[in-house]
Amino acid sequence: MNGPPVVAIEANGPDGALSVLWRLARRLWVPPQDCRLCGVRCGRTMLCPACFDALPHATAHVCPLCALPSPAGAVCGACRRQPPPLDAVHAALDYRWPVDGLVHSFKYRGELGLAPLFGALVAQRVGQSPMPDALVPVPISRRRLRERGFNQSVEIARQLARRLGLPLLAGAAGRSGNGPAQATLPWAQRAANVAGTFHCRLDTACRHVALVDDVMTSGATVHELARALRAAGATRVVGWILARTPAAHGAAVASTASASASAGLVPASTVRSPDPSGAARTLLHAGRQPVPPCST
Repeated sequence: MNGPPVVAIEANGPDGALSVLWRLARRLWVPPQDCRLCGVRCGRTMLCPACFDALPHATAHVCPLCALPSPAGAVCGACRRQPPPLDAVHAALDYRWPVDGLVHSFKYRGELGLAPLFGALVAQRVGQSPMPDALVPVPISRRRLRERGFNQSVEIARQLARRLGLPLLAGAAGRSGNGPAQATLPWAQRAANVAGTFHCRLDTACRHVALVDDVMTSGATVHELARALRAAGATRVVGWILARTPAAHGAAVASTASASASAGLVPASTVRSPDPSGAARTLLHAGRQPVPPCST
């Protein structure tokens, strides 16, 4: 009976059995860590169960087209009057504290260790939805990519692709121009700022596409990308979003976005609870400063 080829592995050496097992053990073993928010020892997870449950998870009572609150989860009046180019939007969280601080640490401080947590949250949200043919992360400009060193949407999409077994088309969409960041503009100017900035190229087999982004506020960026994806041949485009800014909050912070961004305001470091048992579970910020909107 013929079977797979047998490869002899020596006990020693870089490819020896002991060396292979040691590398595997190092890859699988993750040292115990403290909760990112309250400081309680939580093993291999980023957040302890209490802090994870306390996150502002999105509810079922949101409009399926824009992910803003809507009675009984019905299509809201705004989307009925002007249907968006997205067939659905799934947002895992509301963009408010402590999510805003976590997103800013990830996006502006380069704390890429948060990507698995963000990917898990979005995967949990879309778990019962029809799976797309591929994932397309929202691209950023070349200048911003050079400055930041990474695309936050790609990092979240990479985690989703691994968890859900979906193709990741990181190069399917490009972004031209070096206009001001969406977060520095009033809502009324955001659509014009991104108009015509995306160009897409899709395989003919990709008809159902999920675009991935970190935060959705006005929706201008994801709507413009959705139009470009449809022009490239997609027949169904959905948005998989980490956090959705509530409409009232988004309108309020948009008026001060330019001043906040130019001042470089970032959330102060989270102060861990002095109670090591986590009984109080009080999440505090020391001298917490205004958080500029991390939005599109």
